[in-house]
Amino acid sequence: MLYWLLFETLQPVFGPLRLFGYVTFRTAFALITALLISLLLGPWMIRKLREMSIGQFIREDGPQSHQTKAGTPTMGGLLIVISILVPTLLWANLRNVYIWIAMGSLVGFGAIGFYDDYTKMKKMRNLGLTARQKFALQVLVAMAIGFVLLLMNAKGQYTTAMNVPFFKAFKPDLVIDAFAHNPWTFAIAFAPFYFFMVLVLVGSTNAVNLTDGLDGLAIGLMIIASSAMTALCYLAGHREFATYLELQRVPGSSELTIFCATMIGASLGFLWYNAHPAEVFMGDVGSLALGGSMGTVAVLIKQELLLPFIGGVYVMELLSVVIQVGSYKLRGKRVFKMAPIHHHFELLGWKESKVIARFWIMGLIMALFALATLKLR
Repeated sequence: MLYWLLFETLQPVFGPLRLFGYVTFRTAFALITALLISLLLGPWMIRKLREMSIGQFIREDGPQSHQTKAGTPTMGGLLIVISILVPTLLWANLRNVYIWIAMGSLVGFGAIGFYDDYTKMKKMRNLGLTARQKFALQVLVAMAIGFVLLLMNAKGQYTTAMNVPFFKAFKPDLVIDAFAHNPWTFAIAFAPFYFFMVLVLVGSTNAVNLTDGLDGLAIGLMIIASSAMTALCYLAGHREFATYLELQRVPGSSELTIFCATMIGASLGFLWYNAHPAEVFMGDVGSLALGGSMGTVAVLIKQELLLPFIGGVYVMELLSVVIQVGSYKLRGKRVFKMAPIHHHFELLGWKESKVIARFWIMGLIMALFALATLKLR
């Protein structure tokens, strides 16, 4: 909105307003705006959540130290979503289709999380939607985003080819073109693309959701991951940088730098209230929205395969659950004392604050490694 008003409308009359045409300038202000909204709106929202008795239910089989957190306001992810959407609408170029896809992902996955949180409150227990219900809804949103991207691909606005870390020229296409023109094999042509979309988006949203079990852990890692994604969005949309680094250039994707910056600002503001001991939890509405958005941005800028490094700790948390469940079903034995893995370390005797700090350090190292791979080709 401000881009249209100040740059496109008023800049021809008042020259200095050309600053608003620069992505870097608007990115900085979007981050600050998101941070301020999150900080200023936080106390009001926490108070409202308390008044509505929207409190967290704690799993009984978890670390007993967590039982004191029962009743802490949850669904604070609404604060995060608002703090991302409003600055994006204010500072981004709303003619850019990538912005709308990113916001659509945020709202879509956030809506699933909101429904799940609402179901928990209604049933007064720690289980909301069933795993099948949640997975089905997530797959539906992922496939809807994939369908939009295929429409853009047909218009030449998006490519289904991928960047592959450590390789310059190897850019596999997820659409099998040889099958795309035959009505009998049409589904086969697009099956790999849809499968990959579901894998990335559903995987990333659940990875963040599973990590959200300690005060400030998931949101702190999101600050790190969003910062890395902000840099990647700018590089992917910049002609000279993309050429120099031999990346798959995505014209217009630099506008996503603003969206990712709002994720940083909103996460920083939320961390103020979510730091140990937490005054509010984000709930599924926050974790699913953030995870889905991060995965969507990675798909848009063609860095899907770099995402597991950027969100390395999230992936570790997700894999710990997969390994634990798989081991128990196949062998009848558990690998970890408890999954996700942050609870395993708690049961080993680590203090919650130590687990959080060390996982943040791991997340930072892996995000820096992800950025370093841009030159390791």
